[in-house]
Amino acid sequence: MRVQNKSSFGSARLFSSSSVFLPCPLELKRFSGTEPQRRRARLPHHRARSFPHQHRGLSRASAFELWSLLACVDSILCPLFCEQCAFGGCGRVDKQKTMILSGLLFPALWGLALGGSPSVQIGGLFPRGADQEYSAFRIGMVQFGTTEFRLTPHIDNLEVANSFAITNCFCSQFSRGVYAIFGFYDKKSVNTITSFCETLHVSFITPSFPADGLNQFVLQMRPDIKGPLISLVEYYKWEKFAYLYDSLSTLQAVLDTAAERKWQVTAINVGNLKDEWKDEAYRSLFQDLENKKERRVILDCEQDKVKDIMEQVITIGRHVKGYHYIIANFIQYGGANVSGFQIVDFDDPLVAKFDQRWEALEEKEYPGADNRIRYTSALTYDAVQVMTEAFRFLHKQRIDISRRGNNGDCLANPAVPWAQGVEIERALKQVRVDGLTGNIQFDQYGRRVNYTVNVMELKNSGPVKIGYWNEVDKMVVTKSDLFPNDTMGMENKTVVVTTILEAPYVMLKKNAELFTDNERYEGYCVDLAAEIAKHCGFKYQLRIVADGKYGARDAETKIWNGMVGELVYGKADIAVAPLTITLVREEVIDFSKPFMSLGISIMIKKPQKSKPGVFSFLDPLAYEIWMCIVFAYIGVSVVLFLVSRFSPYEWHTEEFEDGQLGPSESTNEFGIFNSLWFSLGAFMQQGCDISPRSLSGRIVGGVWWFFTLIIISSYTANLAAFLTVERMVSPIESAEDLAKQTEIAYGTLDAGSTKEFFRRSKIALFDKMWQYMKSAEPSVFVKNTVEGVLRVRKSKGKYAYLLESTMNEYIEQRKPCDTMKVGGNLDSKGYGIATPKGSALRNAVNLAVLKLNEQGLLDKLKNKWWYDKGECGSGGGDKVSHCRERKTSALSLSNVAGVFYILVGGLGLAMLVALVEFCYKSRAEAKRMKVMTFTDAMRSKARLSITGSTGENGRVLTPDFSKAVHAVPYLRPGMAMPLSVSELS
Repeated sequence: MRVQNKSSFGSARLFSSSSVFLPCPLELKRFSGTEPQRRRARLPHHRARSFPHQHRGLSRASAFELWSLLACVDSILCPLFCEQCAFGGCGRVDKQKTMILSGLLFPALWGLALGGSPSVQIGGLFPRGADQEYSAFRIGMVQFGTTEFRLTPHIDNLEVANSFAITNCFCSQFSRGVYAIFGFYDKKSVNTITSFCETLHVSFITPSFPADGLNQFVLQMRPDIKGPLISLVEYYKWEKFAYLYDSLSTLQAVLDTAAERKWQVTAINVGNLKDEWKDEAYRSLFQDLENKKERRVILDCEQDKVKDIMEQVITIGRHVKGYHYIIANFIQYGGANVSGFQIVDFDDPLVAKFDQRWEALEEKEYPGADNRIRYTSALTYDAVQVMTEAFRFLHKQRIDISRRGNNGDCLANPAVPWAQGVEIERALKQVRVDGLTGNIQFDQYGRRVNYTVNVMELKNSGPVKIGYWNEVDKMVVTKSDLFPNDTMGMENKTVVVTTILEAPYVMLKKNAELFTDNERYEGYCVDLAAEIAKHCGFKYQLRIVADGKYGARDAETKIWNGMVGELVYGKADIAVAPLTITLVREEVIDFSKPFMSLGISIMIKKPQKSKPGVFSFLDPLAYEIWMCIVFAYIGVSVVLFLVSRFSPYEWHTEEFEDGQLGPSESTNEFGIFNSLWFSLGAFMQQGCDISPRSLSGRIVGGVWWFFTLIIISSYTANLAAFLTVERMVSPIESAEDLAKQTEIAYGTLDAGSTKEFFRRSKIALFDKMWQYMKSAEPSVFVKNTVEGVLRVRKSKGKYAYLLESTMNEYIEQRKPCDTMKVGGNLDSKGYGIATPKGSALRNAVNLAVLKLNEQGLLDKLKNKWWYDKGECGSGGGDKVSHCRERKTSALSLSNVAGVFYILVGGLGLAMLVALVEFCYKSRAEAKRMKVMTFTDAMRSKARLSITGSTGENGRVLTPDFSKAVHAVPYLRPGMAMPLSVSELS
């Protein structure tokens, strides 16, 4: 076999558009061994190839059958299409005929491969020359296949600019009963496509440019570029530029923004230029722009026109320094001094993995695989994933979308829309997946939302990512040529860094008077400021904010105080402190990316650990289990008693030593009390003098021993944890607990983001808490965090302090270790480094924070100041704390006091029972002897208990004959004894 399979996409070869010649199943019968052995077998003039078994919907056996079927079809049809054919292989195959063969055979073979799964017909409209897009479509069909149903494609290759061809192909697809259609269009055929889709309710998924208007049944895979384009123009601060366009989709947005920003825009339509005159027209156009000193140009055109224009730009030398071009599309072509956008992030692991597989594909089988995947091909691949996820959702919801008897005619008058088309349209718009083009999500009009595009600059050295754009952050610059110039002038300038004394962020050293300037301070923010200064290359001076506040605006005077005020009024250049990023602050200052994430949390005084109860040794098992054990003990004893009474092997008789049998008397050791004693001994894992002799009794004993083994093992395993762990019962566990009670007061810092959070919150719970805090008497607000923590510690559990979770966690690690954080965070926010609006330091600081985060230095700093220097033994504290923690986990008398109580009680009970037995026996002896009084009998028993004898000379009075007892099986009356009496003796 002369086909080399370098693909890791598995069964992607099912869609091969080139000649593949494989042995027929009849020929494969002569191979023996397992399937892997057959696959590795070498045929004459053939090379081994792997089976297409990686598809999710194909088992290995099914893949093998399909592989064989393809081989047979190939061997039959090969002579019809080959220019030459010889034994063991064939030569070149006409490419167009092979494409036709692939389109005809693919649906049938694909259906056979997936067995009896429901078929979902998918249409495909590909323009001529879209080989790479078609290869991506085929690979996507394989990669996202499923066993729940099978996607059956119907592919048409056409000229998308021809509306008549579009109409014929669309109607042909509709008559075949397709559920949705993937395809391309251009500005000449877009209206035809959208009209058919709206009329017939057929969803059309396309990677082409976003169409104007609201089209319910058209899903735009390509994101809208208007937002990124306008943001990039604003970033470059262009106020005068030329705008070359070939469609009106973005023009109006640019002109509207230009009117607002007072930009001077020269708009030129290049969409109607004829091909034979286009090169001359482009050169003439740029010559006119040169005469008008227009050296900033935006190209809002499709890729083919962008390529032609950039070729002419390089030819006439309009790409040198001083010229700048923005391609209002996703970059595929360009040159020096060109900016644009990229939807496929090749640094993303998902894209990198796909790229490796893509490069391993055989170009003959997958046209276009020898070039790096274009964004249109990536959008095609993602479109297959979107369709698969949508139909998987419909399949799981058991929604009937079948088109039985509803293939219809798209040119019927009146047109009959597909009733289930709306369901498919809704399912497609609800898809949310991650693909090669990032997050894929649609709004109600089928347009991409929540997407991210990379902003690229193409220099002489190649494309460079300078930032990204999304709908939330807008334009975010991560690398800029302006960056070195921004901080170059600050090498000889000392930057004033405002901060606040707040442990562990900024603290005075113990011997601060011995140091000067920045050396007087230590803490997280001190180390962070030093790292940022090192990355940005400037000198700095730490300055503590005068009023000791973070920053809030006075409601009456509108004046900002704290660190925010120092930045606003030019008293400081940068603020490195635990300053929360908020909307009101962002309006007057700039923040970097968050260097720490946090949220509002609740601090309370640590409650006393609950002491274990007297009978805490019973806690490892629930009381229901203890009751069941008691009932099981009684039940086993009763059953043992009953089976022993009915089994003849538990009965025995007594025999005297002289060989004479006495009166017939049978005994059974397992009376009710002995049965209870045996069961108790077994449960306590102790032995006793008696044991069952009968098989039934031993079965009862065996299952009881097994039962006690499991119960005792489970009890022992849990006993240590229950006796050593001391539990703390917290009076509150969440903000809901705080809000619904009045016994515990709670408050926040008097001026800060936490107070503003509750004041502005519209959530009912937080609004209720704010109403309480602002009306509470005495005031529940504190001037600083130290005062708040001190109030918590002195309130004896009657005050809760609301503060940032990071500070809460830090104080929890400080002596006297009597505070704790309860519940989760009430919100989510971050600390950022602040700079004045428009400061040259903003980009430099932002990049420094991102770099420190990627290096893991920010996490190291937090661990250093929170846990490594902790004093409570839970995160790197001192040795004494750890020793104290080990002591507190040791058993104390209170843990096992109940066991001693039971021991003392048992001993007392035993003595009481012994006294009762003594009196009872004495009374019985007095009645039997008749010559002895009760007092004499007690005296005699007492003498026996003390001296061991009842006689006057110390001898024990016993009968003058002895006897021996031998146990023999009990025989019913009338049964013969096989042995004589002498033999028994």
